[in-house]
Parts: sequence; structure tokens; C-alpha cells
Amino acid sequence: MSFTEKDIKQIESKGLTQDAVKKQIGVFETGIPFTNIANAATLNSGIIELNDETINIYISLFEAEKNSKSLLKFVPASGAATRMFKFLFQFINEYNPKDQSLNSYINKKGLKDLSLFMVGLEKFPFYKQIIELLKTKGISFESLPTQEKVWQFAKAMLDQNQLNFGNQPKGLLPFHEYKNNHISTAFEEHLYEAALYASSDGLAKLHFTISQVYEDKFSEEFKRIQDHVEENTGVKFDISFSYQQQSTDTIAVTLNNNPFRKADGSILFRPSGHGALLKNLNALDTDIIFIKNIDNVVVKKYKGEVAKYKIVLAGILLKLQNKTFEFLKLLDKNNISDASLKTIEDFLTQELCVKISPEYKKYSNRYKLEYLQEKLNRPIRICGMVKNEGEPGGGPFWVKDQYSDQSLQIVESAQINLKDNKQKAILENATHFNPVDLVCGVKNYKGEKFDLENYVDHNAAFISSKTQMGKDLKALELPGLWNGSMAHWNTIFVEVPIITFNPVKTVNDLLKAPHQIKE
Repeated sequence: MSFTEKDIKQIESKGLTQDAVKKQIGVFETGIPFTNIANAATLNSGIIELNDETINIYISLFEAEKNSKSLLKFVPASGAATRMFKFLFQFINEYNPKDQSLNSYINKKGLKDLSLFMVGLEKFPFYKQIIELLKTKGISFESLPTQEKVWQFAKAMLDQNQLNFGNQPKGLLPFHEYKNNHISTAFEEHLYEAALYASSDGLAKLHFTISQVYEDKFSEEFKRIQDHVEENTGVKFDISFSYQQQSTDTIAVTLNNNPFRKADGSILFRPSGHGALLKNLNALDTDIIFIKNIDNVVVKKYKGEVAKYKIVLAGILLKLQNKTFEFLKLLDKNNISDASLKTIEDFLTQELCVKISPEYKKYSNRYKLEYLQEKLNRPIRICGMVKNEGEPGGGPFWVKDQYSDQSLQIVESAQINLKDNKQKAILENATHFNPVDLVCGVKNYKGEKFDLENYVDHNAAFISSKTQMGKDLKALELPGLWNGSMAHWNTIFVEVPIITFNPVKTVNDLLKAPHQIKE
């Protein structure tokens, strides 16, 4: 594979090297091995089950130590809202209210989503905004026939010359409506949440990863709501932003694994998925990082319950981190008793859920100490898991590597060979689902920040099929932020209630109770 001078300039302008791009092409050629799942993680076999007593213990531990720690909430928020409105884009492009009735269109297309949207119209937080917009255009919404109402409403939402919701960042869309006619965005709801669990000494720090083109809009939204939120919470906010770096883009290739070229002859590079955000996360210097997706928020009524479980996860992190640091300092002495060695081994297997290699027993004392140090001295993540209710996406599994060693991992269904009946059966029998509810410890026992790039499983990438200009192509996504990018962290799974998981994947999700109850 050789590149032209123009190609080389393009590659270098993105902060990439020829070797790095050739290596990416090599991945397309060789393919990516499937993850070998050994078992689903379940309660008491990789997933911790909480009770009232342990919940209170972990909350007390976090409250006692939080003011001595630097806290930060990390929110991936770069996505546009396009997919939220997929069925509505189809509707306004295909349907002509003058040609057919709405019911016949819905029945012909089998659009249950559209039926639900139509029934819930007045419950959406942007309902009044759209009615007022239509009024300025001389359209009396109430006077329209039913079939035209829905079409005009959807068009006002999505038309580029009107509200253009589909091309806005999801974090800045109207999400919730309160009794005082206050309309909140997901961005605002994250601030209220952070005040409950990610603040210490009256300050909450939040970091949002966004598309650079939207930074002014996010900054304007913060200025608009800052005084109101700070007055209501008694907490000050320190907000920062970063962007997905161009150097994390990956080359797109044709079905024959040649560089895919745009009409002007330049190479097509694409954003490489949320795994690219590891660089953003790695740039943050703080003790405890809470991670949560931008669309997973609730109205105020449920915030206390959601915050309680974030605090519990943080308490578990502190408990395990304190013990880990204590043992690492002991191992530094290089001369510890057999009893102490056994205590550390038990801690690894029983509390950190690390399966010690069968070869370990054969090691000399010196190599045992090195082995235990290497296993303990890693970033730690505590991951909330909810009971599986049929949601698509990743879940908690025991994964076997090429050396037959097993570890706890979050695995996406795309990483599993569904043509292998045994692998498929393990996936189908999984009891829990990953809601992206993480609390992370990213500093070592000496107070130094881990370089998170050293703990990535580069084999956990994805190759996906896409189109550009009507032509098929293959795209490469980096190991996901909470699966492959964190594969070599110490990982603890904890069962949390379903109320902690309320994502807005489609606009109709805003009709669910955790997004609807007004206060």
C-alpha cells in the first residue's frame, strides 16, 4: 500500500502517520477476532447484590471521604439527535396529508412508533413551542384535520428552516417540562444530578465531550441556566468541554480493502466511535470520575434515587481502592509473610473478582509478588448493571483470553460470534445489561494518574458496514470506551435498579414516566 503526496499531507494534517493508517488497513484485511465469552456474569458470580445494610455502609464511606477527593462527572455528549427522529423523518418525507388518511399510512407501513407519537403529542416538552411556531406561520394547529396536525407538527420539529431538532446536539433538546412552565434540557438535568453526588465543598465539576461546532450553543445554555441551577442546588459548577480528536479518526475502505476515496480524490476518514473518547478521559486529572451518557436523565422526582446508587458505586470504589493501595504498599516491601500473601490473594479473587492463573502456584515468591502487584496496580471501575429487559447493547460477561485466563468484561453483542451456538446461548441467557453507569478510579497508590492507553484491548474493535455517496464501505471503530478501552482495568459489576437507566433513544422515550412527572 503506497500513498500519494497528497494522501500523506492529508494523513499528517489529521495527526496520523502512514504506518498507523496502514495498520488500520491491515485490520480490515485480517479481520477482528470475536470475543470468547465463557459465561454470563450473574448475581454472586461476577455481579454484587446490594442490600439495605451494604447500601448504607457504602453511602457512609463515600460521604466521609468525598471532601478529601477530587470528583468529576464525565458525560459523552457529542451525538446529534438524528436517530431520535428516524421514523419521523421517514414520515414527513413519504406522507402527503392530501393524498391519503393517516390511519391507512400507519397501517400500510406498520408504524407503531408514529401511532404512539400521535397519541402523546401534547405530552412532549416542546408541544407549546411548536404550536407557537406554527401560529407565527399563520397555521392554526387546533383547526387542522387530525392527519395534517401530526404532519405539520413533525415538519416544524425537523425542518431545517424551522426547529431543526434532528441536527441539534441531543443534550440541548427540550427533555422535560415542569409545572412552572420551565423546560429543561438533558444538559441541565446532568447539572442537577451532579450536585447530588459529584460535588464536594459546594463545587461540582462536569466535563462534556461535544462536537466542536456546538461549543457556543452549550456555553450559551450554561449561561442561561447557571444562576437558576446554582440557586436551587446551593452548588457552584465548573463546566469544561473537549472534542473527539481528529487523530482518532480511522480510514474507511472499499469492500476490497482499498482506501475509500471521496469525489475529489481525497481519502475518507471517519470518527471512530466512542472508544476515541479514551483520549479525552485520559487527559483528566482527578481522583474519582463518574461516567454517564447524555440522554440518561430523569425528572427531579427520581433524582434522589438515581443519585443514591451513584454514591453507592463510589463508596464501593473507595472501599476497594483503599484496600488495594494498602496491599500495594505492603508488596513494595518485598518481604511479606505467607499469611499476608494469602490475604492479598483472597482479596483479589473474592473482592476484586480476579481469577488468578493456575500457573501462579508454581511461581517463586519473587514472581508471586510481581504477579500480585501487576494485578492490583490498575485503574478500577465500578459498573452498575440492570436486569436485562430486552434492551440492545452490551452486557457483563466472564471473558476468556488467548491464554485461557478469565476476566470480567462489558461485551457488545457485535463482538460475539452468533453463528457459534454455545456463544449465542451464553448471550441469550445473560441476566443483566450495561446501562453505562460507571465510577472510575484513575490514580495509583502513589497518587499518580494512570496512563489509560496502557489498559486497552486493541482486539476489541469493530468493523461495520456503511455507505457514502450511495457506495458501500467498511468502517473501523476503536475499542468502545467501556468495553475494549477499559478491558485491562480491575472491574466490579454491581446490580442497580432499573430506575437508574432511562435513556432517550427515540423521541417516544420522552413519554415514559421518568421523563414525564411534573413538579
